[in-house]
Amino acid sequence: MDTIVAVATPPGRSGIGVIRLSGPQSLDIIRALSYEPEFTPEPNRVFLKQILRESGQPLDTVLISYFAGPHSFTGEDVVEISCHGSPVILRQLLDLTQNLGARLAGPGEFTLRACKNGKMNLSQAEAIRDLINAQTDAAAVQAARQLNGELSNALKSSKQQLIQIIVRLESALEFVEDDLPQIHAEKIKATLSEVMGSINALTSTYATGHLLRDGIKSAIVGRPNVGKSSLFNKLLRLDRAIVTDIAGTTRDSITETISLQGVPISLTDTAGIRVAGDRIEEIGVERTHRAMADADLLIVVIDGSVGPSPEDLAVLSQTKPARQIVAINKCDLPRASGLENRLDHSLRVVHLSALTGEGLENLSTAILDAFGNVDSESVGLLITDSRHHDLLRRAETSLLQSMETLSDGASEELVLVGLHNALRFLGEITGETTTDDILAEIFNTFCIGK
Repeated sequence: MDTIVAVATPPGRSGIGVIRLSGPQSLDIIRALSYEPEFTPEPNRVFLKQILRESGQPLDTVLISYFAGPHSFTGEDVVEISCHGSPVILRQLLDLTQNLGARLAGPGEFTLRACKNGKMNLSQAEAIRDLINAQTDAAAVQAARQLNGELSNALKSSKQQLIQIIVRLESALEFVEDDLPQIHAEKIKATLSEVMGSINALTSTYATGHLLRDGIKSAIVGRPNVGKSSLFNKLLRLDRAIVTDIAGTTRDSITETISLQGVPISLTDTAGIRVAGDRIEEIGVERTHRAMADADLLIVVIDGSVGPSPEDLAVLSQTKPARQIVAINKCDLPRASGLENRLDHSLRVVHLSALTGEGLENLSTAILDAFGNVDSESVGLLITDSRHHDLLRRAETSLLQSMETLSDGASEELVLVGLHNALRFLGEITGETTTDDILAEIFNTFCIGK
């Protein structure tokens, strides 16, 4: 196994930068960098050393941490160099380690080695990526639960039950000439029903789980001067977008993220939809339409003090196929007469004031309600990864096929096909039956240095 190296801290300038080495040459490389051939650091302690350039001139004074394999993150000898966080220093240190035999690590290669060396399973490795990428406290909590092995433990019982059924059927196939006794078949059906129930309980949490992990893309749209940017700023609690009385102030799309009950909401303020008066506004309107196409939810803003104009109705017509909420703004002003009568009664309508903040809580509730019951504070372990969800559904389908085959009185060979497939799908979640190609695809989504 070769020795890999990468910068483990984000790009840019900082007080501290960390370079991580993993592999059999890690100690030799740090000895060469410090020009101390006899340096034998005690594991799990920190040492102050001076790193020298190839010319012998000082490069930086650093802290060296050594973690001896197999008692390290990757299961190999690991060295971490904490230096000053200058991009120049980090680049030169990286070059020196490569000159001494290390190679640059690929995305997620440290975690991949940890996985292959039995330090964690695949679902725990993916949880590290999700923990790093978590946008809200709730998403971080779910990633931490998965990292601690809760998903693996939740699947363990189902896999053990499946193995017991498979062993029983394989034995019957090998040693019993007659068909499986009815009493045994009923017991197997009962166990399969229990396993399917457990898997289904996990699968059903994905609707909430993927929202916590991936969030909701929402675009605030409408004709000019109805208060889109004011609403955007109020939701952010920050004067992010320019607000004036001049129609068409917003010429470009602005996107920021907020958290509602632990769900990350990506909010995009857009240019008002109308016939553009110049090329710049035309580009802004084009970007509005792109934001509308990309959004999971549209918040269509209407000025409630004047009622829906033909332009408002045109916007509502354009957004009708999408999931949407109609925000009747300026409820602090007298309401236009007959406002509701001019709107489709099937629309989800919220009355609010972007000036005073009245009705914002109702809008927040409506945003989450548009995606079902999302309550991140009252749930346990959630399935947040689409890969896990897909494999759980495949396992369910395979088990259902085996159940139907068993009920039809088919031979053990046919029943076993679905059971083996289900066990393989569950194993792919934790990496027990995952191919190298799939592993490479998964770890390519990690950051370099992790």
